[in-house]
Amino acid sequence: MDFKKEIILLLAKSTKLPVPEIEPLISAPPDSKLGDYAFSCFKLGGNPKEAALRLKEKIKLPKFLAKLEVVGPYLNFFVDKTTLAETVLTEIKQQKANYGKNGKNNAGKKIVLEYCGPNTNKPLHLGHMRNMALGSAMVNLLDFQGNKVSPVNIVNDRGIHICQSMVAYQKWGKDKQPDKKGDHFVGDYYVLFAQKNKKQPELMKEAQELLYQWEMKNSKVLKLWKKMNFWVLNGFKETYQRFGIAFDREYYESELYESGKKVVFAGLKKRVFVKDDNKNIVAPLESYGLPNKVVLRCDGTSVYITQDLYLAEQRYKDYKYDQSLYVVASEQNLHFRQLFKIIELLQKPFAGKLYHLGYGLVHLPSGRMKSREGTVIDADDLMDEISSLALKEVNERYPNLSQKEREDRAEKIGLAAIKFYMLKTDPVRDIVFNPEESLKFEGETGPYLQYTYARASSVLRKAGKVLGKLNYSKLDYSKLAEINEHNLILLLSKFPEQIRDAAQQYKPHLLCRYLLDLAQQFNEFYHARKIISDDEKLMKTRLELASAVRQVLSLGLGLLGIKVLEEM
Repeated sequence: MDFKKEIILLLAKSTKLPVPEIEPLISAPPDSKLGDYAFSCFKLGGNPKEAALRLKEKIKLPKFLAKLEVVGPYLNFFVDKTTLAETVLTEIKQQKANYGKNGKNNAGKKIVLEYCGPNTNKPLHLGHMRNMALGSAMVNLLDFQGNKVSPVNIVNDRGIHICQSMVAYQKWGKDKQPDKKGDHFVGDYYVLFAQKNKKQPELMKEAQELLYQWEMKNSKVLKLWKKMNFWVLNGFKETYQRFGIAFDREYYESELYESGKKVVFAGLKKRVFVKDDNKNIVAPLESYGLPNKVVLRCDGTSVYITQDLYLAEQRYKDYKYDQSLYVVASEQNLHFRQLFKIIELLQKPFAGKLYHLGYGLVHLPSGRMKSREGTVIDADDLMDEISSLALKEVNERYPNLSQKEREDRAEKIGLAAIKFYMLKTDPVRDIVFNPEESLKFEGETGPYLQYTYARASSVLRKAGKVLGKLNYSKLDYSKLAEINEHNLILLLSKFPEQIRDAAQQYKPHLLCRYLLDLAQQFNEFYHARKIISDDEKLMKTRLELASAVRQVLSLGLGLLGIKVLEEM
């Protein structure tokens, strides 16, 4: 039962206001003693307090509400505690892993979601980890809402940066085979090129010549390119697997750019594009409030938008999508505004179905990442470092576990630390990643949520050992009358709404905030109330509450791509 929705419908009937106008006027009172939901009466006209009083008299109290109270200009609603407890805990118990699914209206909606987008000249780095955490969480959230979601990846496997690594390998690699993960091996040559180029600027001309030879399909150049890309792509696969992500399909820039040129020439013929004074082919966008955009250089070489124009078209052929989402850093906001406008001007059938989910940059405490200087934190190195720190904690707590069990547990804690840190902030904001802070077992961290889940699991295990099998068929929900119990159950009832908001607004941090609130309220309840007690009826309902919290934490963390632990 959606209590908020029922209250909105009740207000719509009593005020004659449309539901969309009522919804933003509903909020949570600042103090739970003032009620569970508050309705602002300013929009009813006249003195808002008098309007609230009139509205209170007008509403016939349904069974799920205990009372109404006027507090200044607000009409506050108190949900009946027993009804709330019985309804919410029963729904969670019955629906299990489906609790919170509310995607009936989205059935069959096809969504293509692009994320990751690596370059094959270096390993995945810290910024990619935010992208992967955000992209995979959105795949899970949108899928949970009943959409058919296809995660895809675009691999930038050609261009001047790729050729820089190739030049360095040609000069100093001496046909060496990888002695480490392939992406790290190739990335070393990208860094080496940047270092050597400072003293030997002619190296850049060699890289440009190599790019030209690649475009001319020089067999030796293509052979080297394929070999180095093979090493890198195998390295990426290992990282994806460790991070827990997979793609339905991967697209490669090298297979797209020529078709992108055809899209440009067709647009030139239709006069959507023009040639500038330098013979570049340009999309004139100034009349739409955007800078003009070069879509093909005068020498016939492509730019990023060349491939993007064709890629959107190819994906539409592949999936016939209702929506295509691009998870790409906010630095590319202008690029996507231009891309979407050009697609609209080309009158493509998928125009209007495209959305850029931008996100802020990831900084280190010492400053912004720069891969050319070799000072970037690689994704693999970060996972190793965090898991190593977690292993020290696990070794101290659980010396009796086998080495493999301790390492597995540390890996889950480490990945939870990274993913949650990347997701807990609004995507549009930049973040400063702090490895030590991310791993704390208290505060706003993934390990804290894992610890809370493990605590709930421990309570249920202890209850089973001490009491044996309890009969849960008849629970007295009126026993859950304490304010912290009521607040905890009310928060559980809001899980479906939080999932819906996080998915519809493309903001997984809303789910993160919810899970932190849930964990905090459960821990307050745990410390304030004796769960295993002599009052069997009270004990059974409190165990049912602990079980519900455990289930919702597991569901929420799973949607964020975080694995739970039964003990910590």
